[in-house]
Amino acid sequence: MIFKIIEILKPKLFIIHYSLFIIISLLFFNSCENIFSPKIDNSTPASILTDQKTVEGVYQNFKYAYTFKDTTVYGNLLNEDFVFSYRDYGSGFDVTWDRATDMKTTSGLFANAQKVDVVWNNIIFQGGDSLLQNVKRSFNLTVTFNPGDIVRLNGFVDMNFIRNSTDDVWKIIRWRDESF
Repeated sequence: MIFKIIEILKPKLFIIHYSLFIIISLLFFNSCENIFSPKIDNSTPASILTDQKTVEGVYQNFKYAYTFKDTTVYGNLLNEDFVFSYRDYGSGFDVTWDRATDMKTTSGLFANAQKVDVVWNNIIFQGGDSLLQNVKRSFNLTVTFNPGDIVRLNGFVDMNFIRNSTDDVWKIIRWRDESF
């Protein structure tokens, strides 16, 4: 008699177990997030580039240009009359070049380096007015050409920033490198 009842209930128990399995499986899979398909971020993107309305904004964009080896951003930092200079201690003379030469040199650096990292440190001096600023600041520069060829420079930059009106962006017009 009991065996007969079990034989009669067997198909119904199978359907019940199968239905429970499907329900539990659906609940389980619906509760999981697919890590390979993250949700779309609809928030407003925050730019890491600044509008260069402040001198500090120029330094932020400079760091961005070096970090991402972006010559377009770097070129937008420089005034058309830009001059770069540094002391060649081997020859005992100062070396100076214009904007076009600096763009070629920087482009070559970006093309040949695996990683370029600049850290802007303390401002030693800042003076000027609303259209011309002079800033002397310490920095650390690390250029990785390959894992066995890493160049580290420390020192100071003496930069002059210019803009035609307070509505314009700041641009670097003179950069004297005083690294050691």
